[in-house]
Amino acid sequence: MIEWFTWLQLGVAGVAGLLCIVLGLAGRKPNDLTMGATALVELLLIVQLVVAIVAPFTGNTATGSVLEFYTYLISAILVPVAAVGWALIERSRWSTVILGVAGLGVFVMVYRMWQIWTVQGL
Repeated sequence: MIEWFTWLQLGVAGVAGLLCIVLGLAGRKPNDLTMGATALVELLLIVQLVVAIVAPFTGNTATGSVLEFYTYLISAILVPVAAVGWALIERSRWSTVILGVAGLGVFVMVYRMWQIWTVQGL
């Protein structure tokens, strides 16, 4: 993992999650802003997948369990997809809250991936 990219992902996922939760609790239905924020979180996760595949070839190897890292990464990739699917099917304020919960869930998962990649085994 690349440190600056990890912090970028954490910032985007945290802001997107909080934004969606606040807008959802304020009664807003899913819109371009909330769906776009979640799509950006998903895009950064796809880029992270590519980075994680390429990184070991450049000498940046994981110190923890590679299987656990990829399990977190694939699961994190599925979370925003499921939340967007939910928001498209049920267009209510609670769908916007679910988008926010997905963003915050991805935040936690990316932080855990960072721990697995850098901290474990030291």
